Amino acid sequence: MLVGYSLEICLKGMTILRKGIDAYAADERAHKHHDLVRLAEFVPDLNEKDKATLQLLTYYLVWAGRYPDPGSGREEQSETIFALSERHQISGKDMFSLAARVMGHAQIAVG
Repeated sequence: MLVGYSLEICLKGMTILRKGIDAYAADERAHKHHDLVRLAEFVPDLNEKDKATLQLLTYYLVWAGRYPDPGSGREEQSETIFALSERHQISGKDMFSLAARVMGHAQIAVG
């Protein structure tokens, strides 16, 4: 969950760096979400496993942190967590490796 929070803040910060404060503020509604896959669209070379890992982290930061009740009709999404991690064989090492690559992209965003 905390890795997800860190990535969300980092990706939104990089978006501000890339677009500028005025452009970000004008388009802020497009960024008022917690979907790490969408937020990381500008990061190059993300493969399917990377995107699945970001999707898993999104579930954890939303359900475990911000909104612990998934809401009616969304209970079955919890099965997605297990299916994604099994299909892509995602480990803690994979998660931290991806987080380091995404956060390392900040050096490129800063210039």
